[in-house]
Order: sequence, then C-alpha cells, then structure tokens
Amino acid sequence: MSGSSLGAFQSAFTAALYGQPGSAEQLPLTQQAGFTVYRNTVFKGCVDALQANFPTVERLVGTDWFRAAAAIHAMQTPPNDPRLILYGDQFATFLEQFEPAQSLPYLADVARADRFWIEVHIAPEDRALDLVAMAGISPEHLDQQHLRPRLDVRWQWFSGQPIYSIWHCNRQGLALPDPLAWRGEGLLLRRQCGQVLWQSLSEAECIFLDACAAGQSLEEAANGVLNFDASMDFTNLLGRLLAAGVFA
Repeated sequence: MSGSSLGAFQSAFTAALYGQPGSAEQLPLTQQAGFTVYRNTVFKGCVDALQANFPTVERLVGTDWFRAAAAIHAMQTPPNDPRLILYGDQFATFLEQFEPAQSLPYLADVARADRFWIEVHIAPEDRALDLVAMAGISPEHLDQQHLRPRLDVRWQWFSGQPIYSIWHCNRQGLALPDPLAWRGEGLLLRRQCGQVLWQSLSEAECIFLDACAAGQSLEEAANGVLNFDASMDFTNLLGRLLAAGVFA
C-alpha cells in the first residue's frame, strides 16, 4: 500500500469511526462486528484519558456526570496527538457551551486549571533565573532587561470567580472556606524538582506576568502594574515572583 493510499484509508477509517455521513459506504469493514468493538474501545480510551486529565472537574460533578459529558466530547473531538495525556485541550471550551453545565459557571475555568497542571507537568526543562547575576546588574540597565516566564509556568486571572480556591481545595480534597468570598482570583502553577506546585496570584501579578510574556521590558511591565494600581508595592510584587522562581 502506497503512502497516499494508506493516508486515504486512514482518513476514511477515522471518518467511519466517528460516523461521518457516507463513510460507511467507503469501508465495507465497518459492517463487521469487530469494528463496533474497536470503536467502543477507542471512545472508552478517550473518556478514560479525560477522566485522568481533569480530576478536579470529576470531583466537582461526580464520576457518572463526568463520563457522560466526556463521552459526548470524545464523539465530537477526536484526539490530535497519540499521547493521551495531551487530550482535552478543547474540553474547557466544550464545558462552557455544554447545556447541563450552565448551572456551574466555574466548571470550565476549573477545567482550564486542570489543563494548566498537565501543561506544566509535561513542559520542557527551563533553567530558572540566576538571582545573584540579576543583583549584579546596575539599576540604569535593570529597567531595560526582559524577564521571560519559564516554559514550565502557567498563570491566569479569573475575573469574578474564586477559581483558585475552588480548584485548590477540590484538587487537594479539602473543605472550601466557609463562607467562600465570590470574587476574582489568580492562579500560578510551576514545576520545581519535577513536582507541580501552585499558589494564588493577585490581579496585578497576573498583569505583570502577561506583560513579561509579551516581551515588555521590566520598566514597561512595572509601569503597567502601577497604572493598574498606583498604590501597589511593586518591589514586594517582584520579590514574590522571583522567590517563586517563575522567570527563566
């Protein structure tokens, strides 16, 4: 079988697997009982992968609800990588649009936090900033330096919802604060010595990290933070992020 014919067969097989119109006529083997067994195995594997990749979402909704939703997502969105640890990059968006999840407006962002955990876990190694070397830079040159967040760091500000508290407590199996203040929270995940760690972030810290990731100089990023909150203690903010080792 040539490469082109093999590719055409694989495309037709995938189309038949997902029940696309007209695909069954192209592949007579879809009428065999073994094909149904194979299809069920494939979709079960996708659901199992989503369950493994989004444990906090499952804890919030229960296993039966989660697997039912995951089965629908698996039918709509095939994996695009053979490494199933990467499966689910569209799951949060799916939950945003999934009608049964509309009563849980925080669920999609919790899924995003679970996805961040995966991305940090598998990210390539990236050496942390040498703070001693940074301390040796003169003040007039320091402002023009660019701080790049490490490849194994993820962060986001979740406006209006306490996503860090919801995700952290459910991920750890802890009780939520009572009462839970319903306001925006930020989340930072990073890897240290092979372990994924996380902590809360302020909105100003998220703004600063966004600016650094966009390639702004230290001076430009600091000005963005101070424009957001002129009373912010920027030295304290920078020290907290440096201590967390988030920069390369």
